[in-house]
Amino acid sequence: MKKGLLIVVSGASGTGKGTVCKELLARERGVAFSVSATSRTPREGEQDGREYYFRTRTEFETMIAEGAFLEYADVYGNYYGTPLAPIEARRSAGEDILLEIDTQGALNVMERCPDGTFIFLLPPSLEELRRRITGRGTESKESLARRLAAARDEIRLGRRYRYAVLNDTVENAAAQIQTILAAERLRADMNPSQFDI
Repeated sequence: MKKGLLIVVSGASGTGKGTVCKELLARERGVAFSVSATSRTPREGEQDGREYYFRTRTEFETMIAEGAFLEYADVYGNYYGTPLAPIEARRSAGEDILLEIDTQGALNVMERCPDGTFIFLLPPSLEELRRRITGRGTESKESLARRLAAARDEIRLGRRYRYAVLNDTVENAAAQIQTILAAERLRADMNPSQFDI
């Protein structure tokens, strides 16, 4: 059986990863979303098991010690991680799975899963990035400055990804990712059995 794609979409905070991934999932019915775990408190409207698995810091550290994550990172004082078991099970069953993670986590996944499809989402400009982060209404002045400085560093890391997609509009970004996935599904190294004739 053909192994499912491991699709990793990441980018700096505020680049629209979540919005683009939701649009992509609406278009690509055969792609499953990997729910990450975090030690941060839920934002208004978020539910455990839907946006994230919300865990206490102690619970998260126990999971780290047990080797339960494909990747994890401490980001702005909170842990974020990708549970390993569901990823392995779905890919082995031939299912494509989408990870929406930060750049630190994506770089860790690149080392463990070099066959992944790594897509870096770029904002149209730093000014637009500032507007998006400010629009959340959750950032203090200090936090905003820290996130923008980190965003510049993260954008530089985008060169390490196989693909870069400009998120000028959600629709365009999702369509570009669909094109990438169509090409990835045709890669010979992802479909070795097609040569068994």
